Amino acid sequence: MTLSEIEAARASSSSELIEKTVSKPNISNKFLAGKVGGRWNDGIMGDPKSFNMLMAEKDGTTAGVVAPLVQYLVDYDVIEKQWKAKIADFEIKIDQENDRLDLIYTLRDDLYWTFYNNAHPRVKVTSDDVIFWYDEIVGDEECGSSSYNAQFMPMDDGSSRRITIEKIDDRRFVFHFPKIVAEPVLQTNMDFGPRFLYKAAKDKGGAAAVKALFTVDSDPREIPSMGPYFLVEYTPSQRLLYKRNPDFWDKDSNGESHYYPEERIVQVIGDLNTDFLLFKQGKMEVFSPTPEQLEETISKANNQLNADGSLRDDGGKDKSGYTVFNAEGGMDAPFWSFNQNPKNKDEPFYEWFCKKEFRQAMSCLLNRERIIQQTYRGLGEPKYYFFAQANKFYNEDIILQYRYSHAHAQKLLRQAGFSKHDDGFLYDDKGRKVEFDLSFNAPISVFSDIVQIITDECKKEGITVTARPTDFQKLVEQLMTSYDWQSLIIGFNGGSIFPSQGSNVWVSDGNLHLWHPLQKSPATDWEARIDELYHKAKCTVDYETAKVYWDEYQSIILEQCPVIYLVRQRSFFAIQNRWDLTNFYYDNLNGAETNYLYLK
Repeated sequence: MTLSEIEAARASSSSELIEKTVSKPNISNKFLAGKVGGRWNDGIMGDPKSFNMLMAEKDGTTAGVVAPLVQYLVDYDVIEKQWKAKIADFEIKIDQENDRLDLIYTLRDDLYWTFYNNAHPRVKVTSDDVIFWYDEIVGDEECGSSSYNAQFMPMDDGSSRRITIEKIDDRRFVFHFPKIVAEPVLQTNMDFGPRFLYKAAKDKGGAAAVKALFTVDSDPREIPSMGPYFLVEYTPSQRLLYKRNPDFWDKDSNGESHYYPEERIVQVIGDLNTDFLLFKQGKMEVFSPTPEQLEETISKANNQLNADGSLRDDGGKDKSGYTVFNAEGGMDAPFWSFNQNPKNKDEPFYEWFCKKEFRQAMSCLLNRERIIQQTYRGLGEPKYYFFAQANKFYNEDIILQYRYSHAHAQKLLRQAGFSKHDDGFLYDDKGRKVEFDLSFNAPISVFSDIVQIITDECKKEGITVTARPTDFQKLVEQLMTSYDWQSLIIGFNGGSIFPSQGSNVWVSDGNLHLWHPLQKSPATDWEARIDELYHKAKCTVDYETAKVYWDEYQSIILEQCPVIYLVRQRSFFAIQNRWDLTNFYYDNLNGAETNYLYLK
């Protein structure tokens, strides 16, 4: 077959796969009352490192494990495009004359920290919980919260002032902003832990004692919950057991608390293939197939719904098998980044990676179309822009200029002082052969395939790239503690609906400004300009004025290439047919909505 015939065959195959799945995006955010009962079986790839909310900031698995025990103040409705009360209502007061803003929250009156089987008396959730967490946990630099820097705002005179919090009464508290900002709710929305336990630990042993609270050796029944479930059992390397919280505040029209399953079993799986096997055996409720698993997953489906999301002729009563849903590409994409931390200044790669032209050349060697065809079965699209399309400051005219082109890459490398010698290898202007590592999360086979394509394209220009499959926790340690990585492919969850999201990534003093985090002052002129634009734009309420700032912000990042986005993959999600799918939705904004499911 010719290349064009191969592409046509793959395109046809991809269309057939989509046609055999179901499309059901969320367009209403309305859910019917369900029935309590049953067990929800789920899985995680590895053991949690802690049951501590502060430690969860640095470990995604831990964050997922403690999430059913806590709640955020408010929620953003992407359908109606507005903030809505969750455990708190809010009111914004603007003092235009003095350039000040107050954001007042009022907690629900039915919120309690409770223990499984009422092992201890319940404790009412009050303003003191939120204020303690903001001031004494997030606001204590020794605790090392990733949100610490977000509490401070740069002022016009070059100083920095903190967003302070003040108690009004047991249910009300107010955030005082030193200047007006465009999205104050985004900046203050938070979850938090029980003050009566974390304060006791801190009073006794400071930040170290806070971090040591609720280790994996703790009895999980001693951890109170404000959320839909209690964590009641943990067996390392095997499973976690959750029990439903009947007093959870979020009720349906029948007065029943969400969520409906009586139990949640979360198995420690450790392998995507094992996850797939367990799903096919009916031992897992949901599954997100990788591209290589997609055809088998779809071919063996017994879709309960028609392709448009309507019920099948049997009224959806068949409980056998599973249904596969599809959604357009996610809001974000994995990316390739290069370590520019001066901790590695004696390494040759540091000098290369700090050159804009080198990073741009790597972008030109990134064959996204090849990745889409060979890795994602044609079910994806290149990500050439910075903001997600759902972001109101997304601008289709601001697009990456450094796309796949070996000729352009060669030109950029020559400009940066690199040259290919007679031996076929690329050398810098000091005679050093260009070779570096590319790390990626080991269990993700798609990343392995992508890295192979990158190494092959770089090899054509005499660049030796060594693939380094790495445990995810090791990657996190390298990014946030040791800084001893070279280049890597990684992805952050979701995408930015708001342009000011990701302050700990894009602003130079952020702890996840991954190519050079926690800068005391911006290391480069372009990073200084990014900082300036970010802080100006997030304090600008007028859309047209803010757009000028955000347009330049996007343009600089796409020009400097500190991260190089790869591909937005079209996503698929399978769920067992024993669940009534009336309340299930799947799209690229909310992902899979499983919170309101109940057994048939």
